[in-house]
Amino acid sequence: MSPFKLAISAEMVFLDLPFIERVKRIHQLGFSAEIWNWTDKDIGALVATGADFTSMTGYITGTLTDPDGIRQLLDTARESLSVAEQLNCPSLNLHGTGLGEGGLPVQPVSHTTGRMWLSACKTLEKIARLGEDAGRVFLLENLNTEVDHPGTPFARADDTLALIEAVGSPHLKMNLDLYHAQIGEGNLIELIQRAGAAIGEIQVADVPGRKEPGTGEIHYPAIARALHAMGYRGVVGLEGWASGDSERALERFRQAFTL
Repeated sequence: MSPFKLAISAEMVFLDLPFIERVKRIHQLGFSAEIWNWTDKDIGALVATGADFTSMTGYITGTLTDPDGIRQLLDTARESLSVAEQLNCPSLNLHGTGLGEGGLPVQPVSHTTGRMWLSACKTLEKIARLGEDAGRVFLLENLNTEVDHPGTPFARADDTLALIEAVGSPHLKMNLDLYHAQIGEGNLIELIQRAGAAIGEIQVADVPGRKEPGTGEIHYPAIARALHAMGYRGVVGLEGWASGDSERALERFRQAFTL
């Protein structure tokens, strides 16, 4: 049995099934489920699956730094919290800016200024207060800009960690995505040890290809041992494609995080 709570992104596996059936299958196999954009989902049908939801997207549009984008972010975060209550979902995911088609930033930037850092920190303080009022946790996810999300501000794990530590709220944590971190930074075990109590969730996929553990260069059993040694017992989510059969991919994920 895994010492972690294992979750699966329903967006990326069992692609031959309707979305609700994917969630049902994930639940039947003993995993929690995670979803992205909730606006195109039947929330009532998701509730009726009986699945345990660990994470969902925590906004629809918006940014951390410009006035219009901040208003949009806060407004759609409030809407997302209402949906999270229906799903009994404890965590809501954020990025450094809104992402559009293909995961590209809606407002790409070439570099972040000091003023942008200060604005992002103030915005995240407001996000954390929304989470506190609702009894939920917002997660700020690191991304890679080399392959999947070029032009995204505050994308590196070091950036997200710095913002989370600056806010200093238990209602704002880090979604430490090790697939993105391996592409952008590496030294994964040192990274998770450095992040420590700031981690609200670990997400995984192998590199290259963004498929399940065992298909690439990351030795995930060593990651699992390091997480266990530092006392982490939270969610580990597979946010990756299946290299073949989805059920087999999920089993490989489970094995990688079973000690």
